[in-house]
Amino acid sequence: MPFSILPQRMPQQVADAIGRTVGGLGVTPNMISLFGFGGNLLAAYLITQEQLLAAGLVYLVFSALDMVDGAVARAMGLVSKFGAVFDAVLDRASEALVIAACAWYFVDRGEQVQAGVAYAGLFGSVAVSYMRARAEVNGLSMREGLFRRQERVALLSLGLLFNGLTVVIWAMAALSNFTALQRFVLITRRLRTMDSEARQATPGGPPQSSGPR
Repeated sequence: MPFSILPQRMPQQVADAIGRTVGGLGVTPNMISLFGFGGNLLAAYLITQEQLLAAGLVYLVFSALDMVDGAVARAMGLVSKFGAVFDAVLDRASEALVIAACAWYFVDRGEQVQAGVAYAGLFGSVAVSYMRARAEVNGLSMREGLFRRQERVALLSLGLLFNGLTVVIWAMAALSNFTALQRFVLITRRLRTMDSEARQATPGGPPQSSGPR
């Protein structure tokens, strides 16, 4: 399995405890997803106002809610296909807004090259998620990858918190696009294996129709 930097989920016992506690307050997973989106929207606004430290704190805290909504859904028996799609859409929108705000920040400072790199990072983040979506359409699981959303959130938060956005945006652009390519290679291999197995299961291809009977 390809190496990844951060774990996909928090420890199960911790997740269950948080899920039961938050769910017991009457808070639903979709409410948490919306709250997280609102926080990330605020982080994006703070970036455009060059309040990077505050933006980093807000972005880190509200992005962490992405683990809480799933924990609540599982602990309270509220897991649903709609909830999964709703959460995924808001996650993608949140990340896109924050990275676009970084591009805005660089443009406002006259740093056109950095702005272009930020857009490259935005493309990479979208491509990573798209590769997973295409894999799932074809019945494959795709959680592997060196630089997934949790790594992107952690790195961008560090750049905002410690005034290192200029350096971090380069790393994020390079690593996110590398991960998209990594997932593309994995998907290609698995789909070719599936195609080969399907051909072996049906030698000579599908039977030809002889017309109406």
